[in-house]
Amino acid sequence: MSTFPTIVDIEAAARRIAGFSWHTPILHSPWLSDVTGADVWLKLETVQTTGSFKIRGAVNALVALTESRPGVDTVVTASAGNHGVAVAWTAKQLGLRVRVHVPATVPAVKRSTIAAFGAIVVDAPTYDEAEVRAREDAATSGAVYLSAYNHRDVIAGAGTVALEMLADQPGLDTIVVPLGGGGLLSGTAIVLRAHRPDGLAIGAEAEASPVFTAALAEGRTVEVRVEPTLADGLAGNMEPDSQTFAIVRDLVDQVALVAESSIALAMRELSQRERLIAEGAAATAVGALLQRGLDLKGRRVGVILSGRNVDAGVIASVLG
Repeated sequence: MSTFPTIVDIEAAARRIAGFSWHTPILHSPWLSDVTGADVWLKLETVQTTGSFKIRGAVNALVALTESRPGVDTVVTASAGNHGVAVAWTAKQLGLRVRVHVPATVPAVKRSTIAAFGAIVVDAPTYDEAEVRAREDAATSGAVYLSAYNHRDVIAGAGTVALEMLADQPGLDTIVVPLGGGGLLSGTAIVLRAHRPDGLAIGAEAEASPVFTAALAEGRTVEVRVEPTLADGLAGNMEPDSQTFAIVRDLVDQVALVAESSIALAMRELSQRERLIAEGAAATAVGALLQRGLDLKGRRVGVILSGRNVDAGVIASVLG
């Protein structure tokens, strides 16, 4: 059986996570509709439990793990921040111990929240190194390693965002998704192919971390140079065997590179026009629309605002 999740897995995930996560609102945006000539809706995962969509994959994966392996007591993961927060929160609910390996670039608000939920935070110089060390930690300690994106149940949990979007706005024919490791985009594409086969799945990737752009051009996963970015949640290379590459390659229609200036502009405009605080990773999807490189005219477009967890100093700098 394929390790790739299916629409059945995503529907099962929706039932599994119902007691832990919110069915978040979807908000019409006249501003972005005017900018694009489309009918644009914002999916507010910014008001989700722990402040991002990541709770969906963490809950789905860890509840499934405890059901199938009740003797497991420790989980290890690597995270740029939000996945670590979500795993730490979920582990606390389930009585599990957790170690989260994080890069030096992890925002202070995410680091402190991971620790506040009782997880052990382990530092690494970069996200890529955090992943390597987390896998080594699991291999030597016997703990279970849970990838932030390269895991069937994590992807299935992430896909529940798109399920809710289509339930609330059945006319949506396009969904624009922030793209880091590809879990959210993979889950979204699986839902679209099942419920809207003619719909467009579009990934928005930070220019500073063009992981999928490079991989799709080469036809395989490749390592790229990762630069500093406001979209810290999207920064870092993916695991060489990540199933998200094949899912994105086969099911996604387009990946757009988003300039750092567009991410900052999107954060500013979301605050001023929509009164919404979005972290850089979430704003990357809106930045893709503001660059006007996507042909969305006449379409009904859902944009996933994936999270809100951003340091106050970053907000002040961007808005200033």
